[in-house]
Order: sequence, then C-alpha cells, then structure tokens
Amino acid sequence: MQIAHFPDTPRPRWSAPVVGLGNFDGVHRGHRKLLDEVRRHAEARGGTAVAMIFDPHPPKVLRPDKAPPLLMTLEQKLQAFEDAGMAAVAIVRFTPELSRWEPETFVETVLIDWLRASEVWVGANFLFGRDRSGTFTLLRALGEDRGFKVDKIDPVFYKDFVVSSTRIRHLVAEGRVDEAGALLGHHYAIDGEVVPGDRRGRELGFPTANLVSGNELLPAYGIYASIATIDGRCHPSVTSVGVRPTIGDGKLTVETHLLDGAQELYGARLRLSFVRWLREEARFEDLGALRDQIARDAEDARQLFRKISI
Repeated sequence: MQIAHFPDTPRPRWSAPVVGLGNFDGVHRGHRKLLDEVRRHAEARGGTAVAMIFDPHPPKVLRPDKAPPLLMTLEQKLQAFEDAGMAAVAIVRFTPELSRWEPETFVETVLIDWLRASEVWVGANFLFGRDRSGTFTLLRALGEDRGFKVDKIDPVFYKDFVVSSTRIRHLVAEGRVDEAGALLGHHYAIDGEVVPGDRRGRELGFPTANLVSGNELLPAYGIYASIATIDGRCHPSVTSVGVRPTIGDGKLTVETHLLDGAQELYGARLRLSFVRWLREEARFEDLGALRDQIARDAEDARQLFRKISI
C-alpha cells in the first residue's frame, strides 16, 4: 500500500484515484461500507482505491482541550485500510492555516491539483473547510464543475443505533467492549510493548504481561476476557485495566494473563483485543482472596472462549 503526504509529498502518480474522504477513526462498519464502495468503483474504472485522512485529527488542532481520545493509532488505521483493500492512503497534514481554507480552496488545492481525483466518496454527515461550511451538496457541485464524480453512503445502523465513532468511544469508556465491537465490526484493540512489572502476578500463580500502549483510549477500569495477539498468533487471555487496588501503588496498569500458558514476553509487541467485561476491579482482604478471584476470572474467560472462536 502506497502512502503520500500533503503537502510534503510531490503529486502522487496514481491512476484515476477513487477517494474515500474522512477521518475513519476506528474504521467501523460505516467506514468499511464506504471503503468497499471506493474499492469497487476503483476496480470498475481501473483506478486506484485511496483513503484520504487528516492528521492530526482536526479537533486536536482546533479545540485540543475538548478533543476526544481516538479509537486507533495512525499505524492501526493504516493497517485497517490495507486490510480493507485500499491501494493507497493520502494523509493531509491538518494545520490552523488549512482549517481556515474555504471549501473551494481545499477542493482545488488537494483533490484536483495535488491528487487529480476522479471520484470522491464521503459519509452522510461529512463537513469540511472553514467553519465546517463545506457540505456534500457543495462538494458534488464542485465536482460536477471540475470533472470528478462525488457520491456518499447513507448512515449504517446496527440494531437501532447509527454506527459512529463517537458512540463507540462512549461504549469503550464505559467498559461495554462487546457492544463496541459489534458496532466496529471487530474487537476494540490496543497495541503496545510488554515491559517488566513487579512480578506480583507470577507470585500469585498467574503471570501477566504488562503492556505500555500508545493508544489514547482504554476501556473502563475492570477485568476483561481478551485476546492477546503476538507474532500473528492469538492467545485467549484475561486482562486487568486499572490501579490494582489490593497490590498496586495507584498507578494505572494494563496487565494480561495468557490462558494457554506463560511466556517470556518482555520487549514483545502485542495487540490486546477486548472481548467482554467480566467484573469491576475490587480490593480484597488478602492475597489468598485475590488469588481465588483471579482463578474464577480465568475460568469465566475459558468458558466464554469455549463458546466463541478467536
């Protein structure tokens, strides 16, 4: 998959780019529907399927104190685009100056002069340009005038809810990771590196991998059934997110215990996918009570994984 950066990269020489334009945080079911249309139309016209995103996320530039935590790192998003069949990604550097561009300026400078877009697809509520004044109707009119096609997809529903990154963030923050996964179309996951811990889990008979992650959003404090993916292999696991009230020092930790056996994982890269909330974190009277509860958590997770495929 090719990657180009505006304005740093010279104009990419992509054939008849068909562009999916948006932020795509989470690459959820709605995003996948849009990307599927982009890929299908690119194949039909012999063009290049392109996802175009803004980086940093615009709210981080325009109102950093109110910017939401993102569901994905840039690296995770790029991998999701590749998995969705995108041939290329165009990353537009979002700056205060660019935020003041009129919609017409963005279209002329980025979509036409730089990218030579032949077709542009957006979501139903996509807005762009100064004060978010650019609408789908305006974008389509500009496309008709300048010779590229513009279309959109309708909102995607899961049960009674519109699938949106905002709703998914709320679900993850509340620990409702199974519902978040249903809207995403995949488990919510964080990536990180395994670092040495205090080895208290090993002393209790449940060694854990301590994860340091670059992801901005962690699920609510609690215990989760999870899947740890290491070197392409998936391991059923139990994960604690929180401050370990019985044995911790008040610092936030993410610790996961692999149910299929301990491994020496220090320094390994790990993807941790959250499958289901098991319980709130709690303080126990002594280490024996904590050990017994961890054993119950592990058994609850094993019973779940007997019913579902990982």
